[in-house]
Amino acid sequence: MAEPAPLPPATDQPPAAAALAGSVQIRHVDAGSCNGCEVEIGSAFGPVYDGERYGARLVASPRHADALLVTGVVTRNMAEPLRRTFEAVPAPKLVVAVGDCARNCGVFAGAYGVAGAVGDIVPVDLEIAGCPPRPEAIVDGLRKLTGR
Repeated sequence: MAEPAPLPPATDQPPAAAALAGSVQIRHVDAGSCNGCEVEIGSAFGPVYDGERYGARLVASPRHADALLVTGVVTRNMAEPLRRTFEAVPAPKLVVAVGDCARNCGVFAGAYGVAGAVGDIVPVDLEIAGCPPRPEAIVDGLRKLTGR
């Protein structure tokens, strides 16, 4: 027996997300993480949390994406690839910073190889807190993008 769907997310949807009409294609970018967030993203899209049922789908190319899901601090060698990936996403586009490192560099703040947080390199529309964030928090963030 399936459980009923949770209530729709709060109305704090990013303005650009409204144009996506409830379906968001997402390109994941690891800008320099420890892979803790990647494990949780895998769980968020796995059979238990099933992020796809809310209209969020991972895609392999930024040219097919509506949003970037960025994890980790942005290392010096990933700053330019992140900018180029952002530029390759067609408008309207969104950026989601996943985890404390992506939001504010976390424990890696001030490290020699760190260019900065994701928001220092590309504009961020939504942040998901945690180190690493729980799959429920990631799915909740995705639901804010889709509105479902």
